Amino acid sequence: MRTRPLKVALLGCGVVGSEVARIMTTHADDLAARIGAPVELAGVAVRRPDKVREGIPVELITTDATALVKRGDIDVIVEVIGGVEPARTLITTAFEHGASVVSANKALLAQDGANLYAAAQEHGQDLYYEAAVAGAIPLIRPLRESLAGDKINRVMGIVNGTTNFILDKMDTSGAGYSEALDEATALGYAEADPTADVEGFDAAAKAAILAGIAFHTRVRLDDVYREGMTEVTAADFASAKQMGCTIKLLAICERAADGESVTARVHPAMIPLSHPLASVREAYNAVFVEADAAGQLMFYGPGAGGAPTASAVLGDLVAVCRNKLNEANGPGESAYTQLPVSPMGDVVTRYHISLDVADKPGVLAQVATVFAEHGVSIDTVRQHGRQDGDGEASLVVVTHRAHDAALSGTVEALRKLDTVRGVASIMRVEGE
Repeated sequence: MRTRPLKVALLGCGVVGSEVARIMTTHADDLAARIGAPVELAGVAVRRPDKVREGIPVELITTDATALVKRGDIDVIVEVIGGVEPARTLITTAFEHGASVVSANKALLAQDGANLYAAAQEHGQDLYYEAAVAGAIPLIRPLRESLAGDKINRVMGIVNGTTNFILDKMDTSGAGYSEALDEATALGYAEADPTADVEGFDAAAKAAILAGIAFHTRVRLDDVYREGMTEVTAADFASAKQMGCTIKLLAICERAADGESVTARVHPAMIPLSHPLASVREAYNAVFVEADAAGQLMFYGPGAGGAPTASAVLGDLVAVCRNKLNEANGPGESAYTQLPVSPMGDVVTRYHISLDVADKPGVLAQVATVFAEHGVSIDTVRQHGRQDGDGEASLVVVTHRAHDAALSGTVEALRKLDTVRGVASIMRVEGE
């Protein structure tokens, strides 16, 4: 074993960073044995230097992150500060000064991954980011290494623990969205401002990363269709149960049937209870992968939290340190296919549409005519009158597979019918 330690600098020392530092200290001997050389925590950049950080010598703490990444004796930078800037500048500066980078920064990778890859390659360094998607679940490395010889056609998953917790509570307890969110906040699963989670921004960044790796093409955050889950109601869950389904916020990345384009999207969807993702409970994550040779694979586990995310960071750290010792590099960007990302209107799936209609003869025929005129085939219809006798009824239509653009045109035309009082909800049906 080499006796000179590999030096590691840590950018950020919050929930994840402090766990990374703790594991590096408590598992130092094991990490050294696995890597082939000891690793030494050589510096920690923070915003609040006066905060007590147990187990981290005060002389390692600095507020000058730029000076830390420019030192030149650092072998690996671990970036867990998040956000686009200053993280992007710090990472590229680290490459310029001879350090490889391990990052958990999904937002930056989704927005500017191609430039980061290019900077790493230019300076002969590694960029690893297992912790950016699905926490402790080994997912990035299997996609870009273990399945590198296969053709991946679809990646569909639950990649945000907060939203899954909320939807699971709505499903199992009958709670409304606000009640379930309050519980998630009280338990620490939801931030004080949960917008990034519940509006799908977090999941969309992860979808961009997954699509890029799975399909060997560049997919940016702006390419991902995003729809939040704040409008999901208890009535939607009741309808889902009548269909033998539940509701999940899904990130879905697909290769087109002709192989000439890809799509990436995040939105709530009904999925059959028989699908493996339907049984993913509370704040857990799971990703379902479909490939030509490997078939169907599912990756499941805790998708967030300090220790789980630190586990993924440390796994990357071991791999990067081994590469440093062997004077080698891991896989870089694979974007050789250069496939276009199709708009949401080109997506083909099934739909569940709930309408408030006048309770009188001929309404169903009018609605069916509108669907037919827009080329959307109906699978099943349920209609029942209201108990309050207000002259209105609920009409639920489940379609066969149809283009999103065709469905949008259908709904627009339905809103113009005098007999349609309103569109209560529209939800996609996936996993069939």
